[in-house]
Amino acid sequence: MWQVGPLAFAAPWLLLALPALPVLWWLLRVSPPAPKTQTFPALRLLQDLPPTEETPHRTPWWLLLLRLVAAALLIIGLARPVWQPQAGGGGTGPLLVAIDDGWAAAPDWPARAASAVAALEAAGREGRRVALLSTAPPASGEPIAATALMPAEEARARIAALRPRPWPSDHAAALAAFVAFRAANPGGIATLWIADGVEHAPQGDAAGAFGAALAEAGPLTLARAEGRPARILPPPRAEADRLVVRALQTPAAGPTEATVLARTSDGRAIASAVLAFPAGATSADASLDLPIEIRNQVVRLDLEPEAGAAGTVLLDERFRRRPVGLSAAIETSADAPLTGDLFYLERALAPYAEIRRGTPEALLGRRLAVMVLADREVPEGRERAALTRWVEEGGLLVRFAGPRLAERPDPLLPVALRAGERQLGGALSWDRPQSLAPFPEGSPFAGLVPPAEVTVERQVLAEPSPRLTERSWARLSDGTPLVTSVARGRGRIVLFHVTANAEWSNLPLSGLFVDMLRRMVALSAGVQGAEGEAPLAPLEILDGFGRLGPAPPAAAPIPANRVEETVASPRHPPGWYGTPGQAEDAAWRRALNLSAHLPPPRAAAAPPPGARADTIGGVPGERDLGPWLLALALLLLAADLVISLVQRGLVGPQWSRRTGMAALLLAAALALPAHAQAPEPEGAAATATRLAYIVTGDTQVDEISRLGLAGLSDFVNRRTAAALAEPHAVVPGRDDLSLYPLIYWPVLAEAAQPDAAAAAALNTFMRNGGIILLDTRDEGSGEGMNPGGRAALRRVTRDLAVPPLAPVAEDHVLKRAFYLLQDLPGRFAGGQVWVARDQDRANDSVSPVIIGGHDWAAAWAMDARGQNPYATIPGGARQRILAYRFGVNLVMYALTGNYKGDQVHVPAILERLGN
Repeated sequence: MWQVGPLAFAAPWLLLALPALPVLWWLLRVSPPAPKTQTFPALRLLQDLPPTEETPHRTPWWLLLLRLVAAALLIIGLARPVWQPQAGGGGTGPLLVAIDDGWAAAPDWPARAASAVAALEAAGREGRRVALLSTAPPASGEPIAATALMPAEEARARIAALRPRPWPSDHAAALAAFVAFRAANPGGIATLWIADGVEHAPQGDAAGAFGAALAEAGPLTLARAEGRPARILPPPRAEADRLVVRALQTPAAGPTEATVLARTSDGRAIASAVLAFPAGATSADASLDLPIEIRNQVVRLDLEPEAGAAGTVLLDERFRRRPVGLSAAIETSADAPLTGDLFYLERALAPYAEIRRGTPEALLGRRLAVMVLADREVPEGRERAALTRWVEEGGLLVRFAGPRLAERPDPLLPVALRAGERQLGGALSWDRPQSLAPFPEGSPFAGLVPPAEVTVERQVLAEPSPRLTERSWARLSDGTPLVTSVARGRGRIVLFHVTANAEWSNLPLSGLFVDMLRRMVALSAGVQGAEGEAPLAPLEILDGFGRLGPAPPAAAPIPANRVEETVASPRHPPGWYGTPGQAEDAAWRRALNLSAHLPPPRAAAAPPPGARADTIGGVPGERDLGPWLLALALLLLAADLVISLVQRGLVGPQWSRRTGMAALLLAAALALPAHAQAPEPEGAAATATRLAYIVTGDTQVDEISRLGLAGLSDFVNRRTAAALAEPHAVVPGRDDLSLYPLIYWPVLAEAAQPDAAAAAALNTFMRNGGIILLDTRDEGSGEGMNPGGRAALRRVTRDLAVPPLAPVAEDHVLKRAFYLLQDLPGRFAGGQVWVARDQDRANDSVSPVIIGGHDWAAAWAMDARGQNPYATIPGGARQRILAYRFGVNLVMYALTGNYKGDQVHVPAILERLGN
C-alpha cells in the first residue's frame, strides 16, 4: 500500500509503467497515419496542382494527447487507487484489532464495527495477517484470549458476528491476553484499538495500562467516539407518589439531555422524563409521576438515546406500590401520635405502598396485596371466612400482637399462643429488655443487621411445638420467637409478637422496622416465591443492545436471597430470573440489572504517547477509483478508434457526423458504471409486477428504500417463480397506487400527516387489497436510530383506516407463506411485528397494514457492486438471510393472499387424491 494524501494505491508497482509514457509519445509521434489513396485524372490536370506535399508526417498533437491520457488512466486504474483509505493500523507486520465490546460500546456499535471492517479491508489489500482481541469476557465464561493470526477475510466474518456484551470490558484481563499473544507471536505488531473511552475498573487505570502495553509492542491507532458521553441508568428510587430516576454519565463539555421511557410488558411507552445534564455534570435526576394502577404496569425503563444494557432497567415487584390495607381494633384512636396502633405503620409503609384504611371486610372489596391487623380480633363469622378465603387465594396477612390478641387468640395465627403476655416484672418475665438475635438464613429478613439499641420489653409467647423453629423468622437474644410465619393455601400469615406501636418495644422507632415491613410487602407480590437458597433460573436475558432473548447455555441460576447482591457477569447475565413453571406470572420473576452494581462511569485516560488518535463514526468511507478510471480509459480508446477510422477514410464524413456521434455516446454508456436508469415510458408500471416505496423527501432514506426493494426483488426473482421489475417511488395522492401489490413506507420522525388526498388514496389502496409495510426503523435500539419514529407513526396513520392490530402469531401466514420462519428480522432483530387482529373475509383475511421497526430496506439493500452496505445487528450474515426470507414471505403474502391458511378445499383435494 502506497498513500499520497487522501489517495492510496493497493498495487503501486504498476505505477512504474508511467515513466514509459514519453517513449509511447515518441513512438506515436513518428508513426504517421496511413497515406490516403488518390485516383488522379488526366495528366493535364496535374499542371494546376501545388508542388508541396500534403500528406502529414506525424500524428496530430491532440490525438496523441488523448492516447497518452488513455494509457495513463489504464496504468493508474490497474494500480487499484483508493480514495480516503482507512488506516490499517500502521506498520508493516501483522495487525491486531482490539475492540471494546462491553456495555459502553452498544450505542455506536455499527460505527465501531464499520471502523474495524475498514481496517481489515486495508490489511487485506496489503496482504497482512490479522488477529482479533475483544476486551469483554465471552458469554461462554471462558477467559479473554486473542485469536490466532488469520487472513483478513476470515477476521471480517468474525467481526460481523461480534456484538456488544451486557457487562463491562475487562482491560486487566485483556492485558493478560495480549501478553500471552505477544509471547506466541514475537516481533513487531501494529494495533488498532477501537476503545469505548470508559475506565471500567472501580479503581486504578486498567485501560491506560492496556493502552500502554499496546503502544509498546508497535504502532498503535486509538479510535474512539468523540463528543458522546457514556451513560448508565441505575435502578430508580421508589417514593410514595413517583419513581425518581437518576442517570450517570462521563463529563461532557456542553449541556446534554437524555430521556427515560417507562414501558409496559408489551413494549408500549406510557411515560417519559427528560434528564438535563449541565456542562461538566456527571448526574441528572427526574421523576416519573404516574397513578398507582399505571405505575404498577411499568416493567422496564429505557434511557434514550443510550441504547444498551446499561441504559435498561427491568422493574420487578420490588418497584411496585402494592395496595396494603391497615385495620385497627379502635379506628378513632389508631392515628394518635406516638401511641396509635397505626401511627408508625402508616409512616413506615407510605413511601413503598398504597395505603388503604377500613375494616377487613371493606378492604377486601378491592384488590389487596397485604392486610395488616394491629391488635385486632377476627371474630368468627363472615369477616373470618372472608379473610381465610383471601389468604388461601394468595394474600399476605400480617398481624401485630397486643393485649386483645393475647387474651383472645383466633385460628388466623401462624402458631398457638400462650394466654397473657410476657413482660418485665411479670409472669414469665426477664430481668432486662431483650435485644434481637441475628436473623436466620431462611428468613426474608436475612441480611438485615438488628441494631443493638432495639429492645423488647413485652411480647406474646408461642406455645412450644416441633415446628416452632422453622416457623420463626426473627428471634430475641434468648431464643424466643419475635416474628413467626406459616403458609396457608397459596398465601401466608405472619405474626409480630409485639405491638405495632412503641408500647411493648422500641422496634417501631427504628429503621429496621421500615426495612422489615418493606420486605413483607415485597413478599406479598411473590418476589420471593422461591425463598432462601432456592435457585432462580435465567428466563430472559438482556443482550448488549438491551433486548431480551433466550438465556445462553453458560447462564447459571441465582439463589433467591442473593439476587440483589449478584453482579451481572457471563455466569449471571442481566435479565429476568425465576421458576420456569411460574415464568408467565410477573409476580414470580426477579430482575437482575447490570447498572445496579456498576460504578459511576469514568472517562479513560488520554492515549499513550506516540499513539495515533482516530475518531469512529466520522471517518469518510473508502472509494475505489479503479473501475471509474478504467471505464474512462475505455471511453477514450473508443473515441480514438472512431477518430482513426475517420482519418483513414474508412468511413465517410456523413457517417462521422451522425453515426459517429451515436457510436461515441454508445461507447460512453457501455463504459461508465450505471447508477441510474433511464426513465421508463409512461404506463410501464402497468406492464410488470413491481414493488413501490413512498417518497419521504430525505434523499438518503429514499435511496435506501430503492436499493432495499431492488435487492429484495432480485432475491425474489432468483428464489421463486415471481418476476418483479425495478421498484418505483410513489407519492400518495399524485401517483396511481393500484398498480402495486406492496408499498414500503419508512416513517421519519419529522414526517407530516398525509393530506386529505393522500389519506384517501392510501385508504382506497388498502381497501382494494394492497398492503402497506410501515417501518419506524427503531426496533432493538429503543428510538436511538430514529428518535421520534413512533410518535410520527401515530401522526401519519391518524386519518388512515388501520384495523385493530396484534403481534404476528406463530401460525400466521407471514411466517409460512414460502419459508418457515420463527422471527421476522431486518437490519435489527427482536421486537414485535404487528398485523390486523381480526380476519376480514372480504379481503381474503389479508392484513392491509404491517407495522414494525426493523429497518427491513437497509437489510435488503444491495449497492452497484453487489454488496450489502448496511450491517445487520446483531446476527450478521445469518440475520440478513432471514431478513431476505421474510421479504420473500411478504411478497408471496401480497401476491397470493392467505392461500397458505385456507383449509376450505383440503377435504375435497384429499378425497380426489384418494380416488
